[in-house]
Amino acid sequence: MKKLLLLILCFCMFFSGCGKGADDKEAGFMQITQDEAKSIMDKEDCVILDVREQYEFDEGHIEGAILIPHEKIAFLAEGKLPDKDETILVYCRSGRRSKIASEELVKLGYTNVKEFGGIIYWTYEVVK
Repeated sequence: MKKLLLLILCFCMFFSGCGKGADDKEAGFMQITQDEAKSIMDKEDCVILDVREQYEFDEGHIEGAILIPHEKIAFLAEGKLPDKDETILVYCRSGRRSKIASEELVKLGYTNVKEFGGIIYWTYEVVK
């Protein structure tokens, strides 16, 4: 009987989502590849958001990117990103800060946030 209850409990956890790790769709933003990000940049109007520090941005960034350091997203996003439905492509150095910033943007009501990791993996041109 205990084994049956344990099996039922595991089954319920699996199908209720308790057994899942937190993925980016659950966080409210979409994680995309670098190639997908580049394709979006080439085909449609979007905001390219760099969430690193100023000195990192100055060392090299994706052309057309705007800078809002990840710890300032909550304070500066609405002023610099007035259209909450616009496609926003978010990156940082390695991908950690871009995920944090993307989560914060979603909390602020942005609806089309796509995170594509770090510039250290970017194989396309950068502005220095």
